[in-house]
Amino acid sequence: MIYKIRIILDAEEDIFRDIEIEDQSNLEDFHNAITQAFGFEGSEMASFYTCDEEWNQDEEIALFDMSESGSDIRLMNETALDDVLTENSPKMIYVYDFFSMWTFFVELADIVDKEDGKVYPNLLFTFGELPDAPPEKKFEAKPSDDEGNFDDLLDRYDDMDFDENWN
Repeated sequence: MIYKIRIILDAEEDIFRDIEIEDQSNLEDFHNAITQAFGFEGSEMASFYTCDEEWNQDEEIALFDMSESGSDIRLMNETALDDVLTENSPKMIYVYDFFSMWTFFVELADIVDKEDGKVYPNLLFTFGELPDAPPEKKFEAKPSDDEGNFDDLLDRYDDMDFDENWN
């Protein structure tokens, strides 16, 4: 089967690419297709992240295992596209170049039959020009139930169930 996938740059303006790729391709092949479609050199670190319907990031699937002792991290070259992108979980996040943090939303748009004689991956459509630098990210803290200042927390110290001789 062939996946038709839209890759959207996390930016104010619309910048995206539509790619067709075989469902059995590994994520490294998909990574290479994305970098070529957006005109990147492809020499920087990158990762895919599984996510939920609201784009909340979950498991990382890395291009390389950078840990010294080896870890249980999933790798792109060992992970098939259809293992992480399905009709039931059609979204992923892709980050290219961790110094610049180019961030993309990846969404499965359609699943079609393979066409004989067609070469995959295939760039179907491009829209928008990639800016010279990645869009600025706005990192905001989520409000919590304990919203307030540090002095309020200290005032409530006596209400906490600490044993004063805990050590």
